[in-house]
Amino acid sequence: MPTAVAVGLAAQAQPAWAARSGVEGWNVTLSSPLGPLWSWTLVVSMMVIVALLAAYAARHYWFSLNRLFGRQRHPFASIVSADWPRVTIFVAAHNEEAVIEDCLVNLMSVDYPVDRMTVVPMNDRSTDRTREIIDAVVERFPGRIRPFHRTDGKPGKAAALKDATETVDTDFIIVFDADYLPSRGLIRRLMAPFFDPEVGAVMGRVVPQNCGANLLTRLLDLERSGGYQVDQQARMNLGLVPQYGGTVGGIRLGALHAVGGWHDDVLAEDTDLTYRLLLGGWKTVYQNRAECYEEVPQNWGVRVRQIKRWAKGHNQAMWRHTAGVLAARHLSWAERIDGALLLGVYIMAPVLMLGWVISLLLYFTVSMQWIAPALVVIAFMTHGALGNFAAFFEIAAATHMDRSHNRIRLLAFNWLGFLVSAVAIGRGALEQVLLDRIGKTQFKWDKTVRYRSAPAAGQPRAGT
Repeated sequence: MPTAVAVGLAAQAQPAWAARSGVEGWNVTLSSPLGPLWSWTLVVSMMVIVALLAAYAARHYWFSLNRLFGRQRHPFASIVSADWPRVTIFVAAHNEEAVIEDCLVNLMSVDYPVDRMTVVPMNDRSTDRTREIIDAVVERFPGRIRPFHRTDGKPGKAAALKDATETVDTDFIIVFDADYLPSRGLIRRLMAPFFDPEVGAVMGRVVPQNCGANLLTRLLDLERSGGYQVDQQARMNLGLVPQYGGTVGGIRLGALHAVGGWHDDVLAEDTDLTYRLLLGGWKTVYQNRAECYEEVPQNWGVRVRQIKRWAKGHNQAMWRHTAGVLAARHLSWAERIDGALLLGVYIMAPVLMLGWVISLLLYFTVSMQWIAPALVVIAFMTHGALGNFAAFFEIAAATHMDRSHNRIRLLAFNWLGFLVSAVAIGRGALEQVLLDRIGKTQFKWDKTVRYRSAPAAGQPRAGT
């Protein structure tokens, strides 16, 4: 690892020209032609970065070991028959002619009581055939779908949800993106936790349905497995902070109104709502067996744009909520720390790249002598040997629990996905700091490219 090389090689005799800075109690001597302030700034920065990397590595291992060997919590799995409450199901759509019909038709076949469920395709100013296709599906299923065609107002998914929620007459809503294909029992599984009056939001598991398209989709399938099968369920097991993900999720309207409703000035309304609910004393529940199938990106350019969008929204939530989470006395320290680490997930890629830069600067500009340099080198080497592979261990644990062991053969290729994501997230962070704050932020639908073809005009999709 570059940091290990930097520290190891830097523990050498100091050149005569170097400015020296010593701390006698620690027997530490740093030297650099740029002065002691430069030396100590680099060393302290590197120590902070390594501490953060170690915290996230430990978190990955903790979650993985919990899923493999710990007590599993599925507290609402036994609820299969009940007096189910009425629910409104939003399907968010902006120029979704290729996928909207499949989603709506799938919802017509779920096993939730028909008289307790209203489907509302939320068509926000589409310029393609989305409206025409929605209206055709409405005619095929009279009385079951109530379209919401939005023609003006502030752009963005959060703003559209805000307007559509004002038309709801139920106590609960469930939100899907238009490319999602709900499983038959999904709505019941998402609604079951709401029998607990303290539950404000529920999140289901997302599974790629086009994972066989190419290498990228297979890698995203592995990533989703690790994120949901391990990360989300482990946080549920440990009583930490499961995340409402903006789709395949349910919300109690009483909780939503109690924390201020939808905020239409945020880029990631789902992460923002997760933390407002947490700070407001509401629980978010993850239902690992509530599976829904999505269409993941099939080319790297689309993936880069998607991950940049997610990073910007998540980082915005980090700036808004980290201090509040750490100061929330009604939360346990484990919840506070996990909540803060979850908020910082997307900032770690630029932090890691900053660490690479600092390691090079240490190597070329700083010499260091320490009473026990071997301990420092061993610490860096240990992180290089174990910490860097923590996320991959998490993915391996997920494939084991999914009983799809053949997928493990692609684990090594996740380095490619990691590097692409790190660069994309880094670019997103730079844009957010240097460009997005100049002038007024513009909100818009920034949806992912779809790969299914739209049905021909006037014709339903074959097989529906």
